[in-house]
Parts: sequence; C-alpha cells; structure tokens
Amino acid sequence: MYPAELVKPMREDLTKVGFEELHTSQEVDSALAKSGTTLVVVNSVCGCAAANARPGARMSLDNAKKPDHIVTVFAGVDKEAVDAARAHMVPFPPSSPCMALFKDGELVHMLERHHIEGRPAELIADNLKDAYNENC
Repeated sequence: MYPAELVKPMREDLTKVGFEELHTSQEVDSALAKSGTTLVVVNSVCGCAAANARPGARMSLDNAKKPDHIVTVFAGVDKEAVDAARAHMVPFPPSSPCMALFKDGELVHMLERHHIEGRPAELIADNLKDAYNENC
C-alpha cells in the first residue's frame, strides 16, 4: 500500500476533472449497476499512468459524446475496490493502469496496460473517444 500523501496528486489528476473515487467493492458494484455508460480508470503510480493513462483519460472527455459516469480506483491503495473492478473486467487479466467502458453494467471496451504503455496520451484519448462515439 502506498502512502496517502504520495498518491494524492495522482488521484487529483483525475478527480479535478470530475472522476469519482471508489474505495470499496460496494461502491464499485453500485457504480457499475447504474444505467448508461461508465468509464472506470484503474489508476497507478507507474510512469505510464502519469505520462499516458491519466492524460489520455482527461483528454478523452473533450468529445461530443462521453460516458455518463466516470470513476477511478487506485491500484496498490484501494485493494478492495480494485479487486471488485477487475472482477467486472473478466476475461481480461489484471493490469494497471487500465481503462474499461461499461454500458448498462456490461463491459464494452477495454484498454489494458499493454495498450497504454509506450503510447502517446493523444492516441489513448482517440481510442476512448472512438469507444464513446460507438457506445455513449
């Protein structure tokens, strides 16, 4: 588990643009039970989260169509919430960072770490925008 003061600015990268932090499995299950679309970002302390994932997630919201709900869990911090989110992402193996778009509780789009690492934030944002345009 990472210290709260270490991850605070990493959390704020997403919460400052409207992402809701989820800390428990019940919060995750409740968020994914909502109707409409929900983007889940599994945040992380790694460099690809800082350089690619979080900026890509933020940039993706600059789109005519976007998810109804945007939420985040933090790997290495919110263990219960991360485990619950990953359970909803099966059959994809656990990875962080990662991003998943759900529609009415069903997984419709997934970006695993290997889709994020080494790719520019703009490409990640475009990938998410395409998913929004198709599903939102």
